[in-house]
Amino acid sequence: MSDWTLEIAVRRGDGPLHRQLGAALRHAIADGRLLPGARLLGTRALARRLGIHRNTVLRAFADLTADGWLETVESSGTFVAADLPRRSPTAAAGPSYPLPPAPPPDDRRPPDDPDVLAFTSLPDVTGIPQAAWARAWRRVLRLHGRRALDYADPRGAAGLRAALAHMLATTRGLGIGPDDVLVTRGSQMALYLVGAALLGPGDVVAVERLGYAPAWRALAAGGARIAPVPVDRAGLDIDALAALCRRAPVRAVYVTPHHQYPTTVALTPARRLRLLDLAAEHRFAIIEDDYDHEFRFDGPPLFPLASVDRRPVIYIGTLSKVLAPGLRTGFVVAPPPVLDRLVACRLTIDRQGDGVGERALAELFADGEVQRHVQRMRRLYHRRRDHLAALLSAHLADAVDFDLPAGGMAIWARVKPAVDLARWSAAALEREVWLMAPAAMTADADPPPGLRLGYARLDGEALTRAVEALAAARAAI
Repeated sequence: MSDWTLEIAVRRGDGPLHRQLGAALRHAIADGRLLPGARLLGTRALARRLGIHRNTVLRAFADLTADGWLETVESSGTFVAADLPRRSPTAAAGPSYPLPPAPPPDDRRPPDDPDVLAFTSLPDVTGIPQAAWARAWRRVLRLHGRRALDYADPRGAAGLRAALAHMLATTRGLGIGPDDVLVTRGSQMALYLVGAALLGPGDVVAVERLGYAPAWRALAAGGARIAPVPVDRAGLDIDALAALCRRAPVRAVYVTPHHQYPTTVALTPARRLRLLDLAAEHRFAIIEDDYDHEFRFDGPPLFPLASVDRRPVIYIGTLSKVLAPGLRTGFVVAPPPVLDRLVACRLTIDRQGDGVGERALAELFADGEVQRHVQRMRRLYHRRRDHLAALLSAHLADAVDFDLPAGGMAIWARVKPAVDLARWSAAALEREVWLMAPAAMTADADPPPGLRLGYARLDGEALTRAVEALAAARAAI
């Protein structure tokens, strides 16, 4: 495999050239830019690159070889001595300037260990139509290669926006067109853009007290203040939100009404209407995160707030839960002036999205692959929900209780007061089962006595092993 050539500079008038070259190579080795065993350019090639005589390079190599930095292998070339210790670049020591406080760590990430069974909210990516995806990529590159690889509309590929608008109109009750949609690199970018476009230092953003911490961080990145509002079995407490609005000017409310994160409850129809009325009265924006709308198993469809009144709502969705997190495709629907602001903010951090990938995804919509994949995964997740619910009832009835969610990708298990949740989680990890820390899901210092047990990525056998391990961990504490 060909490699990059190390850049070295020597200057006439700054001392003997062979010493300059020797010092440059020693520094490169000491800094870790040239690793033990690395092959150097040949003396003739290096002399041509540096514009110096070959004898100068030979003398520098001879000095470094004598000092143990280099070694020569007959008929092969000159190499960095293999017995030298590997060094890290000096930049690893840290910057020479002060840094603001670091953002908090993401406690929602499971260990990077394939042997650990993790109750995450991630989708199962094994069923993604990889062959169809690859064909769509090849087709786009063959038919639209130059245009797809060039600068394009920062709102996203027109074909994908049209496909998303059609999906949202037919399945979620949003009467919109392609010009009402902005495609983003995942819903996290969408949330960040909303924060940048709407919120300033000191603005109050009401959020669900139990909720999605990455969204809070994105919305507060510009200095906005997060104000937690209680959540119960009917979703966001609208009375508590109204009381907050009377105390402070609320600029926006972030809510997950379809399957509340993490509790999975749906915001009731009465509370939905009251939330919209409250938004009109106090003139705040509703940021509606509909992160897994496709996966509803029981009962009639539950349409978004944006389907009732689009004026106060900024509607955010994602295809990461439908297809795969690595594809990084989200979208925003908002009134035109808001969408224009989002596009302007997007241009400051990301000129546009993935032109080839977006066009390929539009092809998958046109071919029906996305629709068929959603149907397959809905059936699969439905079975896994029911299997996990049966396991919890059979093995952990003394430790948790739960309401069977109507859809989604997780069960919210309320832990009974007699259970020491911290000790139970530690004992479970010893048995290679990971549970998300409740503190990672609360906007204040009072973690909930509950567990979000994501089942989407675990098949039936893995769910059985995980719950049996949890039961064994419960018995051991």
